[in-house]
Amino acid sequence: MNLWKKFLDVLYPNTCCFCGKTVRESVCSACAKTISYIEEPVCKRCGKPIRYQEAEFCDDCAKQTFCYEQGRSVWIHKGPVRWSVYQFKYHNRRCYGEFYAKEMCRLYGNQIKRWGIDLIVPVPLHHARARKRGYNQAAIVAEYLGKKVQIPVATRLVVRCKNTKPQKALNHKQRIANVKDAFYVRKLPEGTKNVLIVDDIYTTGNTINEMAKAIQNSGVNKVFFLTISIGQGS
Repeated sequence: MNLWKKFLDVLYPNTCCFCGKTVRESVCSACAKTISYIEEPVCKRCGKPIRYQEAEFCDDCAKQTFCYEQGRSVWIHKGPVRWSVYQFKYHNRRCYGEFYAKEMCRLYGNQIKRWGIDLIVPVPLHHARARKRGYNQAAIVAEYLGKKVQIPVATRLVVRCKNTKPQKALNHKQRIANVKDAFYVRKLPEGTKNVLIVDDIYTTGNTINEMAKAIQNSGVNKVFFLTISIGQGS
């Protein structure tokens, strides 16, 4: 077994999730110094970093009412984190998913317990996009996270019934319209009260909000979210 493991290590060496260099751990020493974890002060709703503690909410959460209860993210979406998520999402670096979930669990495992989560649900891809990409990056993270916190994961509960455009190319009004009625929820497992949505990136929150609304309308009490990264607040 040790010989086989050494052979696999040579054939498939472990690489840093933030730069791709061959390393022993998931993060090289250089990237460990540059990646930006989320620190206080943060928005009390979405967890986005804000400048002043007394503000309580970021600009987006101050101006808009969201259906989800609260959410948090691991890193700010910039620099090596941006590169990492892009590789994970578009270049088949599925192996990064376990590390992302490990960090979610380390930072927010207790928070998940306080939220009283009964079920974890990844943001789904439309079937056309899933067929083209070959995998759902949010589902990979959700499944690893579910194993770590011992909470069931439902990858097929929510269906993306609308093939939406990429949100990053749209303005605020277009983003809301783009994801409106984009999700359909199948029958929830009996006794499901609080649901955790898992996704890769949180920007303005419109996608997660629309999905949270669909889940709430199916009969749950509260919806929360966790993402790998989040945009810088104000």
